[in-house]
Amino acid sequence: MALLLRHSPKLRRAHAILGCERGTVVRHFSSSTCSSLVKEDTVSSSNLHPEYAKKIGGSDFSHDRQSGKELQNFKVSPQEASRASNFMRASKYGMPITANGVVPSRCFSSGADLPPHQEIGMPSLSPTMTEGNIARWVKKEGDKVSPGEVLCEVETDKATVEMECMEEGYLAKIIHGDGAKEIKVGEIIAVTVEEEEDIGKFKDYKAPSSAESAAPAESKPQSEPTEPKREKEQPKAPEPKATKTEESFLSEDRTFSSPIARKLAEDNNVPLSSIKGTGPDGRILKADIEDYLASVAKGAKKETAAAPGLGYVDLPNTQIRKVTANRLLHSKQTIPHYYLTVDTRVDKLIKLRSELNPLQDTSGGKKISINDLVIKAAALALRNVPECNSSWMNDFIRQYHNVNINVAVQTEDGLFVPVIRDADKKGLATIADEVKQLAQRARDNSLKPEDYEGGTFTVSNLGGPFGIKQFCAIVNPPQSAILAIGSAEKRVIPGAEGQFEVGSFMSATLSCDHRVIDGAIGAEWMKAFKGYIENPTTMLL
Repeated sequence: MALLLRHSPKLRRAHAILGCERGTVVRHFSSSTCSSLVKEDTVSSSNLHPEYAKKIGGSDFSHDRQSGKELQNFKVSPQEASRASNFMRASKYGMPITANGVVPSRCFSSGADLPPHQEIGMPSLSPTMTEGNIARWVKKEGDKVSPGEVLCEVETDKATVEMECMEEGYLAKIIHGDGAKEIKVGEIIAVTVEEEEDIGKFKDYKAPSSAESAAPAESKPQSEPTEPKREKEQPKAPEPKATKTEESFLSEDRTFSSPIARKLAEDNNVPLSSIKGTGPDGRILKADIEDYLASVAKGAKKETAAAPGLGYVDLPNTQIRKVTANRLLHSKQTIPHYYLTVDTRVDKLIKLRSELNPLQDTSGGKKISINDLVIKAAALALRNVPECNSSWMNDFIRQYHNVNINVAVQTEDGLFVPVIRDADKKGLATIADEVKQLAQRARDNSLKPEDYEGGTFTVSNLGGPFGIKQFCAIVNPPQSAILAIGSAEKRVIPGAEGQFEVGSFMSATLSCDHRVIDGAIGAEWMKAFKGYIENPTTMLL
């Protein structure tokens, strides 16, 4: 734009004009396609169609420097100028020019009768997050907020995360209160203002939906005038035929539906993505929503009638449980699992642990568990067999240089998998300390995204806490393997010179994605893992 203003003869003095308080950019309605800049809300009669010029009152005369002729000017209000012209965004400072002047540098939303304000949307706090819940609001309406202060706690698909304020101001309106569920990413949850006296103006504020805000944007190009006659007819009530093209619009899931169908779906909390439209090009109509509601009501009656006298209670699913269910279902349906199981003798492992823990007590460190030793052994085995430290990416297999081990932690809210980063490079004491800290954060529902993102392999242990002998875990995508650890049990085995001895054995099962890990590669990894478990001193080298 700066280059255009510098080289265009008609726009050469644009910087001086844009410096004026009431600068306005308008487009000619003549055959010329170039634009001109005017001051003091005046538009030359040479730039207006005669029919439109007659309707504008208040005129004066100015002198045209190029032709030497006197031209009649008409004073035009910003509203009239906006109807008679298309505004261009042009400024050497990169700020948009409007009929009212220069938009502030901060990107505030604007309303017809509302002061400048900022609409805060539901943030995306994890790569897989599509919607979130409001656990609670830390700030209340009317409170002053500063950058870095916590606004609210958001329940994501993995944890409850604190949402911080980015701008200084006042919290004018909370759109979704404590406990609000299934809020789409980007949906407005609150409004802030700069001035305290503006708070009361948002008492009855209602956030526009994404579809409603998209509808004017889509219909605007259709209503832009190309001829003065169309502009003249624009204020008239639109005919039904003209509005048929605007009847369908693109919703959040890219589903076409009529406005009345969308309104009916919103009133009854019906997701449009779950309905198949019967209108033209699959458009969802009012009848489709009504049929869906009728079928749901009929199904509910049948369900209650099918189990008379059966007592039950419906427990609401947390966001983490719903996301875990969807991801595991997707994993079992799309990943070709296979399983490898070995029994490892853990007598030396138990002995090493008993020797290290007194040293930990002396130094004030955390006690080392069998699971900590398993994590270390798995990490070293991944370093030896990097093919298992990979992900399927459709067109290629991504092999990771970092060995980040996720550890499954069961809580009342669901299953969490905090990550131990670079576990192959950390000592047992460091691993033990991090595992206990992350497990406690998971139980307190206070994990941050960096505490669980970026894992390349997962370890799940049901042996020590629950005594499960052996089980097969489900691969946690996009990872390609997960290790399931069972409990240790004593067995009688043949010894030297025909004697018998007692040994402790632990079952370990590796679940693999056959697209990434071939059977022989998986067996090689299990061999390396078993070697570290049965000779644990090699992990200290």
